[in-house]
Amino acid sequence: MTTTVDPIATVPLPLLSRYAECTMWLARYMERIENLARIIDVTETFVRSGASDGWRAIVQINADEERFFATHDAATARSVITFYTIDTENPTSIVSLAHAARENARSLRPVISTEMWSQLNIFTKFIRGLNREDIRPSEISQLCARIKQDCQTHTGITEGTFYRDQASIFYNAGRHLERADQITRLIDIKYHTLLPSEAGVGSEVDISQWSAVLRSAAGYHAYRRVMTADIRPSSIVGFLLKSEAFPRSLSTNLRHLHGNLTQLRRDYNLRGASRIVGRVEHLRNILDQQTATEIIVRGLHEFNDWIQSELQDIQREIANVFWPAPGLAAVDAKISQPEPVTGQTQSQS
Repeated sequence: MTTTVDPIATVPLPLLSRYAECTMWLARYMERIENLARIIDVTETFVRSGASDGWRAIVQINADEERFFATHDAATARSVITFYTIDTENPTSIVSLAHAARENARSLRPVISTEMWSQLNIFTKFIRGLNREDIRPSEISQLCARIKQDCQTHTGITEGTFYRDQASIFYNAGRHLERADQITRLIDIKYHTLLPSEAGVGSEVDISQWSAVLRSAAGYHAYRRVMTADIRPSSIVGFLLKSEAFPRSLSTNLRHLHGNLTQLRRDYNLRGASRIVGRVEHLRNILDQQTATEIIVRGLHEFNDWIQSELQDIQREIANVFWPAPGLAAVDAKISQPEPVTGQTQSQS
């Protein structure tokens, strides 16, 4: 009997470590750009509703106080928006992140689709062309909407054209790792943005701000579908942290990250993934064992800080396992600071 071999069902080629690193950071940078646009947009809403020190909150949650106040006297709408959109000297600005994303994509030309590369070029050109007139407070909401839409276009093109192999798994792991981190920062905007002295929990201002947080996470309509008239802070926090159906919740992204790492271990036999899978399982267990009310009572801000620290450690461990030095030096830096084309190692992951 003649045995036929399916030419498609071949053993996958090993992925270069630098490709694994660049795909993960490409995903993280694009997610970070979208989430930064969301945070700027929700802050503008907070300030209009009367929140005090609203623009400083963005600087605080990104731990950029030292860098920002080295060149700015106060956290005003103009200074913060400029700092986080078009300031090329700020490595956490949207223009710097877009440049970093494109540089990683350029290193991935043999791996990513032509459609991904073309859309990234168009997007980067648009971001580089922004000027001070485009970022006026009166224009910022419309600009943020355009940036979010372009980032979502990138996600859709990637979903429809990126070949499903190790590279796509590292890309998805980066996306879910970044989303998990950013949802905690978005919630922290509410913590750092102080209410006016005459307002408090349950006031109209409080309710409108929590609604703005939901909208900025693209979760308002989903939340109203399942929670209808419940607008308690504990319910909103529970939805953003613990919902298994909301794409941007902490729980959903930890679950997907766990699946990505498990797939690398199971399907590609990548050594070292087991330990990282265990760390993600620990985070999931901690989240599952607490209600949203318990998290708030014990300290919502402290919980978010702890989650962010744990996710940074997971990123470092992924780097240690799959793309050790010299890429390790970049990952050991503060995670919120981009490193264009973060790795140059040639070993196989």
